[in-house]
Amino acid sequence: MKSDLPTGRQEFKNMKQDIHPKYHTAKVSCACGNKFTVGATVPEIQIEICSKCHPFYTGREQLIDTAGRVEKFRARTAKVKPRTAKKMRVKKSK
Repeated sequence: MKSDLPTGRQEFKNMKQDIHPKYHTAKVSCACGNKFTVGATVPEIQIEICSKCHPFYTGREQLIDTAGRVEKFRARTAKVKPRTAKKMRVKKSK
C-alpha cells in the first residue's frame, strides 16, 4: 500500500510563506542591572528577576517587595492582639 505522504527530506511546495514572526537577538535588562542577550520575537525585554538575583540561583534568600506588601502585612499583624491560651477541659469520670 503506497502512501501519498512525502518521505525523507523532500520540500513541500504548498506550505504557507511568511507566517512566522521575525526572530531577533533580544537585549534583556533586569531590574538588578544585569544585561544579557537571548533569541526572541521582540528586540528588547525588561525583566524583574534574573539568574543573578533570583534566590534559587544565588543561594541566598532576600525579600523582594515591590509594592510594600511585607510592611502592610507586618502592620496588620502588629494590630492584632495575641491570643491567650484557653483552659483545657478535663473530662470527669463517672
